[in-house]
Amino acid sequence: MRVGVTGASGFVGGAVCRAAVARGWQVYGFGRRPTRIPGVPYLTWDLTGRDRPDLDLDALIHCAGSVTDWGPPAGIWRANLDGTRNAMAAFPGARFVHVSTASVYDPRRPTIMAREHEAPVSRYVNAYGASKAAAERLVEGRAVILRPHAVYGPGDTTLLPRVLRSVRGRRLVAVGDGRQRVSLTSVANLAQACLLAVTGPLGTYNVTDAEPVVLDDALRAVLREKGIDATPLYLPRRLAHGLAAISETLTREPRLTRYAVGHLAVERTLDITAARECLGYTPSPTSFAGAASW
Repeated sequence: MRVGVTGASGFVGGAVCRAAVARGWQVYGFGRRPTRIPGVPYLTWDLTGRDRPDLDLDALIHCAGSVTDWGPPAGIWRANLDGTRNAMAAFPGARFVHVSTASVYDPRRPTIMAREHEAPVSRYVNAYGASKAAAERLVEGRAVILRPHAVYGPGDTTLLPRVLRSVRGRRLVAVGDGRQRVSLTSVANLAQACLLAVTGPLGTYNVTDAEPVVLDDALRAVLREKGIDATPLYLPRRLAHGLAAISETLTREPRLTRYAVGHLAVERTLDITAARECLGYTPSPTSFAGAASW
C-alpha cells in the first residue's frame, strides 16, 4: 500500500504517518515545513501553489489545513478549500481520505449526539467552519470524510496548550457550568480511523473517543496529569461572550473568541455508530494518561 499524507509536519499528519509505517505501508509525507519522520520520505509541498508531487499513490490522507478560530479569512479559505482541491487533483486515481472537523455542525445550537447527515449547514460564525464545510461539499461522494472533535494527545499544539493558557493562579478559567458533555478525539483514535478509511466505504463518519465525557471531569484530569494545583472556574456563557467580544476588538490575537465560547459552553457530542459499523472503528476511551510528557 503506497499512501501519501498531507500535513505530515503537523500534529495529526505526523501521527498518521507513524501509524501507517507501523502497519508496514509505504508512506510519503507532504508538508510546508521541514521535518523528519523515521521511515517516511518527506517532500516539501505547498498545497496552495501550483507544483504537484510526481508520485503514484494508492491513497492520499489529507490532514493539512488551517486549524484556527481566528485569523484573516482569505488565508483560512485558501488553506482549507483551495488546498483540498489541489490535493485531490494531484492524485486523481488515489483513494482520498479527508480529515474534516466537527465544526461543520451548526455552531448556533448544541451538538447532541449528532449524526453525519446534520451537517454541513447554511451559516457559520467564522471562516474555519465555513471553509471546512465547503471542502466537504467539494469532495463529497468521491472521498471518505472524517469528522473528529477536539483532537488531543502527544504533540498537541492546539487543545491542551489552550487549556493550559487558561490557568490563572490556582484557577483554570472555563465557560459554561462544567456539566456539559463533550466528545473528544485522541490522535491515536483519529490515526486508526484514517487507516481504516483507506480501504473502507466512501462516506462521512464522525470520529471520536469511545464515549463522551463531562467537561469538568476532563479538565480536572488534565490538571491532575500535568501536576497543576488548580481547579476549574466557570464563567456564565453570556459574561464570557461579552469578554470575548472585547478581546476580539482590542487585541490582534484574542485569547478567547466568541466562536470558542459558543463552542465550549454547551454540549458537543457526536454519534460514531456509522464509523463503528462501516469502517470497523474501535476507539479507546478518553484518557490523558502520560499528559505530563506531552
